[in-house]
Amino acid sequence: MSNKLVAYIGILGVGLFAIAAIVGPLLIEDYSVVTQYISESFASNTQYGTYLQYLGYVPSGVLMTIFCFSAPKYLPSSRLIKAGFFGLAIFYGLGTVVVGLFPCDAGCPTNIMMSSESQLIHNAVASLTYIFLPLCIIAIGLGFRKFESHHRLSQITLTTAIVSVIFIFVLFSNPDSGYRGLLQRVIEISFITFMISSALEIKNSTKRVLGS
Repeated sequence: MSNKLVAYIGILGVGLFAIAAIVGPLLIEDYSVVTQYISESFASNTQYGTYLQYLGYVPSGVLMTIFCFSAPKYLPSSRLIKAGFFGLAIFYGLGTVVVGLFPCDAGCPTNIMMSSESQLIHNAVASLTYIFLPLCIIAIGLGFRKFESHHRLSQITLTTAIVSVIFIFVLFSNPDSGYRGLLQRVIEISFITFMISSALEIKNSTKRVLGS
C-alpha cells in the first residue's frame, strides 16, 4: 500500500468511530453525553444499536487495525514506534471490533453479577484497551523523540498520552461517575488527535518500503 492510502485508512477509521459516537446519542431520547458511556448508544436494548455496531464501530476497528499494523513502515525505524503501533492494532483496533461485536447491556452495568456474557466480554476488552492505550502511545512518542524531524509529532503524541492517562485514571477510580461519558469522550478525542496527526505525517512521508 502507498503511504497516502495507509493515511486515508487511518483517518477513515477514526472518522467512522467519531461519526458513530456523535450520531448514536442523537438517536436516543434523553441520552446524555456527560453521564453516559459511548457504548450505551449501541447497547443491546437500543433500536439502532445494530446499525452503529456494523456500520460504525466494527469497520472502524478493522480500518484502525490495518492502519496501525501498516504505519511503522512509513515512519522512522524504531522498535518503540513499531511496538507501540502493533500494541494499538491489537488493543485498540481489534479491541474496538470486539466491543462492537459484543454490546453492553442496558445501562452498561459494571456489576459482574448483573452482567450478561456479552457485557462481561465488552467490559474486559474495554478495560484492557484503556490500560494499554496510553502505554502504547507513550512508547510511540518516546520513539519519535529520537528523531529531530519528528520532534513536533513527538510532543503531540506524548501530550495526548498524558491526557489519556489522567482521564483514564479518573474514570477507573469511579466508573459510575456522573461525568463518565465526558471523561470517556476526552480519552477518545485524545486518541483521535494522535491518530490523525500520525496519519498526516505518513501522508506527507517520502519514505519508501522495499518491495512496495
